Amino acid sequence: MKNNKLYILLSLSLFLAVISCNNKQESLQKPQAPPQAFPTAQIQLKTVTDYKEYPTNIEGIVNSDVRAKVSGYIQKVMVDEGQKVRKGQTLFKLETQSLSQDAGAAKARINVAQVEVEKLIPLVEKNIISPVQLETAKANLAQAKANYSSISANIGYATIKSPVDGFVGAINFREGALISPTNTMPLTTVSNTSKVYAFFSLNESQYLDFLQNAKGKNLKEKLANYPAVNLMLANGNMYSEKGKIETSTGQINKSTGTVSLRAVFNNQNQLLSNGNSGKIQIPIVYENVIVIPQQATYEQQGNIMLFKLGDNNKVTTSIIKVKATIGNLYVVASGVNLKDKIITSGVSKLRNGMTISPKEISFDEAIKPITTLFKN
Repeated sequence: MKNNKLYILLSLSLFLAVISCNNKQESLQKPQAPPQAFPTAQIQLKTVTDYKEYPTNIEGIVNSDVRAKVSGYIQKVMVDEGQKVRKGQTLFKLETQSLSQDAGAAKARINVAQVEVEKLIPLVEKNIISPVQLETAKANLAQAKANYSSISANIGYATIKSPVDGFVGAINFREGALISPTNTMPLTTVSNTSKVYAFFSLNESQYLDFLQNAKGKNLKEKLANYPAVNLMLANGNMYSEKGKIETSTGQINKSTGTVSLRAVFNNQNQLLSNGNSGKIQIPIVYENVIVIPQQATYEQQGNIMLFKLGDNNKVTTSIIKVKATIGNLYVVASGVNLKDKIITSGVSKLRNGMTISPKEISFDEAIKPITTLFKN
């Protein structure tokens, strides 16, 4: 019985030994997989442009409120909203019947006063009456003429004309409305929009960045040398014309903590009008800087990391400091230099010290934006 058990144990041991040897032989014969291929690129210097956006309000270069100088009822509106008008063109006519009556009465008083003066002159010459009476009559004549001139002027003011060349805005009063010089709302506004102003504001920090990015010894030179700016319209489209920043208050508003600036845009196609809104895009140019595609990086504990290609095709991690983000690129302040090659994509599959098979690509290809195939 004991011999049978011993025989079984020996047989089992021999069987296990044979299986172990076979597994070792198969392991030695099986070839190891080659290192996985990853795209790599040599770092290069690039010049890139970032754009900072600020809300803006649009106004014509001339905006002239049209107001009445005399009280009266509107008899006729001579133009329509949006109509192009010339300086001096009639916009409104007021009812002048009562003024005409007043003018007639004033003219009659002039005639009476004139007759009185002419009657007294020979009497004074003959010393029949005192010269004081003649002077009083002359004063009355002058007063009558002044009254008539005032009424005539008011009749002229009843024809309300455009103060400038431009386009008529909203007409706030129509035929039959009683208007007066004390109305807070103008009859309309005539705007010259051949060029338009775009007003926007920067806070103190933004304004300092703006000045430091501009070339020049003083504010005037900096504004003159500053690159052209873009205007994004309210519908999200870019305005075809580029603008120029012309003025800055140069002072911080204590109430808002901002500095006001003004850019000017040509508007010959009349696409822009008084009251439009949009966004000013101010360019910030980074010349000859190191940029990295965001897809070549990953985040770890608040740091932005990338993989460099090291000796024997082993990858090593590096922390980079970013000073700007432009589209799909990081503008790098430190952590990588021109001698480095980086892994440009697939970094989620990498580990520090891992050996790879580098696949060299051009740096321009590496930083090219990824095309979005599907949009929500």
